[in-house]
Amino acid sequence: MQTNFTLAQLADPDNARSEQILRKCVHCGFCTATCPTFVLLGDERDSPRGRIYFIKAMLEGDRAPTHQEVRHVDRCLSCLSCMTTCPSGVNYMHLVDHGRHHIEETYTRILPDRFMRGLLGVLMPRPHLFRWAMMLGWLAKPLAALLPSASSDPGGATFLRRVKAMIEAVPAVIPGRSSVDHPQTFPAVGARRKRVALMPGCGQQVLAPEVNEATVRLLTRHGVEVVNVAGSGCCGSSVLHIGANERAVALAKANIDAWLSEADGAGLDAIVINASGCGTTVKDYGHMLADDPVWRPKAERVARLAKDITEVMAEIGLANVTPKGLTVAYHSACSMQHGQKLIEPPKKLLRDAGFTVKDVPEGHLCCGWAGTYQVLQPELSRRLRDRKAANIESLRPDVIASGNFGCIGNIAAATKIPMAHTVELLDWATGGPKPAVLP
Repeated sequence: MQTNFTLAQLADPDNARSEQILRKCVHCGFCTATCPTFVLLGDERDSPRGRIYFIKAMLEGDRAPTHQEVRHVDRCLSCLSCMTTCPSGVNYMHLVDHGRHHIEETYTRILPDRFMRGLLGVLMPRPHLFRWAMMLGWLAKPLAALLPSASSDPGGATFLRRVKAMIEAVPAVIPGRSSVDHPQTFPAVGARRKRVALMPGCGQQVLAPEVNEATVRLLTRHGVEVVNVAGSGCCGSSVLHIGANERAVALAKANIDAWLSEADGAGLDAIVINASGCGTTVKDYGHMLADDPVWRPKAERVARLAKDITEVMAEIGLANVTPKGLTVAYHSACSMQHGQKLIEPPKKLLRDAGFTVKDVPEGHLCCGWAGTYQVLQPELSRRLRDRKAANIESLRPDVIASGNFGCIGNIAAATKIPMAHTVELLDWATGGPKPAVLP
C-alpha cells in the first residue's frame, strides 16, 4: 500500500511503525473471508482492509476521525483472525491499537459513550471494584427485562442496551474470593522441577476463581513451585483496547517491576498465564514499551518469560493420568490461536489426559466476547456467540473446553453443554477435583 506521511509525521515512532505496517498491505482481501464482522455484515468498511484504509486516512491526515471511521473501527473485535490469514504479514494488532489511541486522543464521543467506556476502564482492571459492580449487577438483574433488547442500529447500541448487556453478563451466582488470589507461595509436591509466577489477572479472579485454583493444583502436583507475586495484576489489555494506552502502560510497568523483582530474587523459570487474552498482551510488552530505553529491555525480558499454562505443561508432561472417557469440543480462543499461535499444544494435552478432542466448525471465528466488546457492541457480540454455540452443539460433545475465561462465560450462556477451562480438565484427569460444571 502506498503511503503519504510527511517527514515530520514519521518522526513520531508510532506513525513510523504504522507506516511500515500499512506498506505491507497489498489489498488482496484474504482477510475479509475470516473477519467475523465482515462475515456477519458483508460491509467492506467492517473488514480489516476497510479499517486499514480508515486508519491510514486519519493518521496521514493528522486529523480527528469522522463519526463513520470511529463507528467501523469500534466494531473491530481485535480477534486477529486477519493476521492468521494475511499472506503479507500485516501486523493489524499494532495498527488497530494505534488507530484506537488516535481516536481517543482526537475524537470527542457523545457523553453516554464516554461514560460507559470510562466506567469499563475503571472497573475491569480492578478486581475489588469489579466484584462490587458484579454484586450491584446481580441485584439489578430483575430490571434487565425492562431495558431494550435491541437498538435501531444493528451494528451499534444505545446506552441502555449496553447497560442491559452488562447486567446480562453478571453470572447467576457470584463466586466468593479465592484463597489463592493474594500474594503467597505454593510449594511443589515432591522434587521441585520449576519455579513460576502465576499471573493473578483481574476479571478472572471475580468471575472464575476456580481457574487459578486448578492451575495451582496442577502445577504443584507436577513439581512446580508457584508464586503469586505481590504487585502483579491486570495485564492492561482491558484499557489498551479502548485506546487508553497510558493506563495500559502503567499496568504493564507494575507487572514488570513485580515479576522482575521476583526473578532477580528467588528466581523464575516462567510467568504462567491462564487467560489467553492476557497472555497475548504480556507477550507483546516489548512493543508496548518500545520507545522507552529504560523499560524496553525489562519488558522484553518479561515477554520472554511469559508462557500460557499449556506451554508449561507441554514441557513438563502430564503424570498419573486417569482417563475420564469424555468427548471435548475444544474452543480455541482468538487470543490463543491468532494472538499467540498456540493451536496444537492445548489439544494434545487434552488428548494425553484421555479425552477425545473435536475441533469446532468455523473455529477461526470469534465467539463475540472480546473483553469489553460484548458490552460496547452487544448485538454483534450476541450474533457471534449464538453462531459459535450452534457450531459447538453440532458436535454433540460431553463438555466444551477453552483457555480463556471470557469465552467460557460467554458461550456457556448460550448452551446447556457444560464448559470448563482446559486447566480444570487437566487438573481433574491428574488427580484434582471434578469441575463443578460437570454433572
